[in-house]
Amino acid sequence: MLLVNFGGFFVYLLSFNDTIVPMSEEQKLEATQSYSADSIQVLEGLEAVRKRPSMYIGDTGLKGLHHLVYEVVDNSIDEALAGYCNDIQVVINENNSITVVDNGRGIPVDYHEKEKKSALEVVLTVLHAGGKFDKGSYKVSGGLHGVGVSCVNALSEDLHVEVRREGKVYVQDYQRGKPLYSVKQEGQTQISGTSVTFKPDAQIFSELEYKYDILAGRLRELAYLNTGIRLSLKDQRHLLEDGTYKNDVFYSTEGLKEFVRFLDKSREPLIEDVIHISTEKSGTPVEVALMYNQSYNENIFSYVNNINTIEGGTHLAGFRRGLTRTLKKYAEESKLLDKIKVEITGDDFREGLTAVISIKVAEPQFEGQTKTKLGNNEVIGSVDQAVSEALGYYLEEHPKEAKIIVDKVILAATARYAARHAREMVQRKSPLSGGGLPGKLADCSEKDPSKCEFFLVEGDSAGGTAKQGRSRQFQAILPLRGKILNVEKAMTHKILENQEIRDMYTALGVSIGTEEDSKALNISKLRYHKIIIMTDADVDGSHIDTLLMTFFFRQMKVLIEKGYLYIATPPLYLCKKGKVEEYCWTENQRLQFIEKYGNGSEQGIHVQRYKGLGEMNAEQLWHTTMDPEHRTLRQVTIENAADADHVFSMLMGDDVAPRREFIEANATYANIDA
Repeated sequence: MLLVNFGGFFVYLLSFNDTIVPMSEEQKLEATQSYSADSIQVLEGLEAVRKRPSMYIGDTGLKGLHHLVYEVVDNSIDEALAGYCNDIQVVINENNSITVVDNGRGIPVDYHEKEKKSALEVVLTVLHAGGKFDKGSYKVSGGLHGVGVSCVNALSEDLHVEVRREGKVYVQDYQRGKPLYSVKQEGQTQISGTSVTFKPDAQIFSELEYKYDILAGRLRELAYLNTGIRLSLKDQRHLLEDGTYKNDVFYSTEGLKEFVRFLDKSREPLIEDVIHISTEKSGTPVEVALMYNQSYNENIFSYVNNINTIEGGTHLAGFRRGLTRTLKKYAEESKLLDKIKVEITGDDFREGLTAVISIKVAEPQFEGQTKTKLGNNEVIGSVDQAVSEALGYYLEEHPKEAKIIVDKVILAATARYAARHAREMVQRKSPLSGGGLPGKLADCSEKDPSKCEFFLVEGDSAGGTAKQGRSRQFQAILPLRGKILNVEKAMTHKILENQEIRDMYTALGVSIGTEEDSKALNISKLRYHKIIIMTDADVDGSHIDTLLMTFFFRQMKVLIEKGYLYIATPPLYLCKKGKVEEYCWTENQRLQFIEKYGNGSEQGIHVQRYKGLGEMNAEQLWHTTMDPEHRTLRQVTIENAADADHVFSMLMGDDVAPRREFIEANATYANIDA
């Protein structure tokens, strides 16, 4: 897998072969006879992690690779939360190994009576072993599963640990989870802390190259969530012109207040203040920062013990309840709603809101599909009470800002009524009846959504070629005329009045509104489980990609979270030398063709540059870009929702300066057509 940074999204390159061949009865019988007691394996120690790594770190691609770093850093953060550490250093070494150093107390090295070995070796070789399970050591701890550094050890080719504790230095080395020798003392020291260096195992991971931006995003997030902790990142693979290595230091004195300012950097503020709440209710530390802006999007990010709860949970429910009730009560008592003819709902109070919620829970209970939804019921009341009290005081003490916020809420409610009419226009005809489908949609005959693919194609010309080249059985084509509306700067009813967007809603079979959330996307009747953006390989095509990505991120994020959104990758070149011809997807592949067949010279080599999909005939487009046997799709995933939100608001918002800075910083890596 190859990871591509696409405007705040992290996109995996995947090759697909969707064919599954069923077993014959003879094969089943043979398999049954060979399945005996000898087939049952009992995995001991870290063998289970190496046998099924995805159960412990999510996957063995780039996401899992970076998760190893997070597990080690989480241990250092736990030391910081306990008050024993304030400096954490992460280094990407030249060989793509990682070193994490902290100035905490150092992992204990004394003899562990039960395990009959050093406590350090226990931590590194026994799953679910560590101080976080002893409430006398840590009141709260990060990390979802508690597998920590032992899991990292199991999945590393080599691991070296160095502990500075009680004036002495202790070391131990491992290979694939097995110690090469017992813990030994090497010298003395006047500082304390732990240093772990590990190199991910090539036998486990399909990708071994660490991405600086991914690690920087997580360390920045941790710095905002943990005020007063210095986190640094250095890349020893990247030497700068001044002779130093690429590096960043993340440190926050104001915590979530700075986090919200970072997220809203590219948005026009509605009020200048960040409303900040930091308190403890019923034994639960609660910190919230919120700010209103001129946009029409709701952006709320929630964390429990530094874990990003992307599916929300009880703390998010408590926040929404406290915010809605307090704002509505203030508006009614101030008689600001007396002349309003529309009903105000909870959604209206959150339009244009950016907020970060962070709580600490001793025994978090996670649920949901990805185990990132908080289930502790007692948290609802704690967060509700904290938000209600602090926000109530703020509104009373800042009547000018309070009126501005309420006016924004009233505007949102009025626009929602206009959006209802536009939504009814989108959903008036049932897409399942067939008659309500857009006229330009070339649908497929297959009715099982899990087998169906939906191509969004740039322009009628390319759309016509795609319709001719596709498999009519499982591939549907919807041509888009020109560039769709920039939803980052549009009100909801304007979005739903846009014809191209209405066609997408109708063709996909989705609707707006669920029992829990009137603005949520209802995908119960989604007609395709592969939604593929297919545009020209030029500047205009990239712009359309970005507009569509913004649309899906803001209006249909659940489709991304479920893994349904992809980007097609048509070739850039067709290279020919005599009877030899090859498609090339990158400039490097073109140069390799010239080197291989022209000995480095372009003489006698014909290169056709595909600037548009329409330049290929139907057979070529099918073979290179649409055929599951040969194509390459990039699956769109959200690695860091806060970073993605920041990038989209910067790229597609009104503020020019941050966008110019982004282009200047990244232009050297762009492939711009003349």
